[in-house]
Amino acid sequence: MIPRLVVFDVDGTLVDSQAEILNAMRGAFFAEALSPPEAGQILSIVGLSLDRAMEVLLPFGQDAQRQRLVAAYKGEFQKARQTHGAGMSPLYPGAREVLNELSSRDDVLLGIATGKSRRGLDALLEAHELKSFFATEQVADHHPSKPHPSMLLACLDETGVEARHAAMVGDTSFDMEMAASAGFRGIGVSWGYHPIERLRPMASQIISQFTDLPNVLAELTETLA
Repeated sequence: MIPRLVVFDVDGTLVDSQAEILNAMRGAFFAEALSPPEAGQILSIVGLSLDRAMEVLLPFGQDAQRQRLVAAYKGEFQKARQTHGAGMSPLYPGAREVLNELSSRDDVLLGIATGKSRRGLDALLEAHELKSFFATEQVADHHPSKPHPSMLLACLDETGVEARHAAMVGDTSFDMEMAASAGFRGIGVSWGYHPIERLRPMASQIISQFTDLPNVLAELTETLA
């Protein structure tokens, strides 16, 4: 039986953190006396590391100002977490059921590749009681921003799985680009923060509900094996 590795993005894929991201980003820009970007602009950078995200959102800003925005964003997010709890970002419908199903199989390993910090991911997984599900967890603290393949290559190193046996599940074009660069199959989800049109060029499959994932993985078995 050949192990398969299924790596998940977090924001926009496992959890709906849209409200928290928008509020924190707006708070960060207000703290710098700047007009915040439109919601669509903010959501378009979800998945990037914060340093890279601020470069995109404030292309003509100075590095020091972008670093202050990063710090302010983290502070806003931390305040929201203290007020509402780390579970303030709800799991998408069907996510827990599918994670339960996949993690119970002997031929599947699960992983995470996220733009979140280690602290943010740990708090989220603990709040949703998901910490035991994942064999490998890659965060922004230790890797270049998506779509660089570093996170997925580390997942392969930690699990011993070959790229041809692996799939990446995500909601952004950054996830699909990263998957392609690492030799993974990319499975896009329609409920996240990038429109399907941005996912389609590089995604092997696009699913419209979480419960479709096991069947899609079954369809990919021959190419993942």
